[in-house]
Amino acid sequence: MTAKTSILMMLPLALATSTAVAQDEQSVSFDFYGKANLSVQSNDEGSGSETVLESNASRIGVKGGSELNDGLEVIYQLEWEVDLADLGGDNNLKSRNQYVGLRGNFGEFTVGRRDTVLKTLQGDLDQFNDYEADIKSLFEGENRTSNTLSYYSPAFADVRVAGSIVLSEEETQDDGYSLALTYGDDELDSTPYYFGAAIDRDVDGYDVERLIGYTKVADTMFGLMWQQQQEVDGSNEADGFVASVQQPFGRFSVKAQYQMMDFVDGEDDSIALGVDYKLAKSTKVFAWYTGRDLDTLAEEQTYFAVGLEHKF
Repeated sequence: MTAKTSILMMLPLALATSTAVAQDEQSVSFDFYGKANLSVQSNDEGSGSETVLESNASRIGVKGGSELNDGLEVIYQLEWEVDLADLGGDNNLKSRNQYVGLRGNFGEFTVGRRDTVLKTLQGDLDQFNDYEADIKSLFEGENRTSNTLSYYSPAFADVRVAGSIVLSEEETQDDGYSLALTYGDDELDSTPYYFGAAIDRDVDGYDVERLIGYTKVADTMFGLMWQQQQEVDGSNEADGFVASVQQPFGRFSVKAQYQMMDFVDGEDDSIALGVDYKLAKSTKVFAWYTGRDLDTLAEEQTYFAVGLEHKF
């Protein structure tokens, strides 16, 4: 039995026996969670179309914490991406955010593998996260890095600061870092606006500056993001923006997103349109279309998908 198989067999057993337990007079919390998202997708990247089944970053994970003393808690998260579409093999189970840390009045500090604070800055802006129109398709900075120390401050008048240090573990390479400043609630529950600014330096070979903001007008959500990026040696400089909108209609949710990145040798852009229909709080069916015009590759790409998502 492989280690990966053992992990998958142990997680449901842990869920059944220890969702919330008391141990050594500590308050212990435990949560097993996941998302199954599968779609039938048609891809046309210039050489003819093909139809595939996509798993769209389906995942399983465990997270929780334990109270150490008044105001101090140890926290952890262990998450894996699971490919539900293929037969398995080495690529069937991939590590996602996996870390341990401390949380208290000082904020939250973790060590391990985690999304950089520049990546988490986006909040709910990306209406097509984990699909072809995910902003990572055109923009650098969507990094989940190993050997990472992360800090998130508590809110001071709805303002928060955060930082990531990415240890290179190589003498010839500098450590990378990511810094962010935000205002508001990224879910727009306690504030009507969300704004943020962040930078990456020496992270995955790039320096990045990013600004973001979104709000709701009635029930309609509008979001904008601007970014400038270049490789750490100063080459391949580019800048661009993302604009997104989302409108609910009862159980339906209609969304659209436009992206553009202007490179020295051309302009790449993408437009995406989609609709979700909620079958239940944790289950939805969806359909979306994405079209790309890539000057840098001298090609046009189109994608269309219909699928089902269930969260647990």
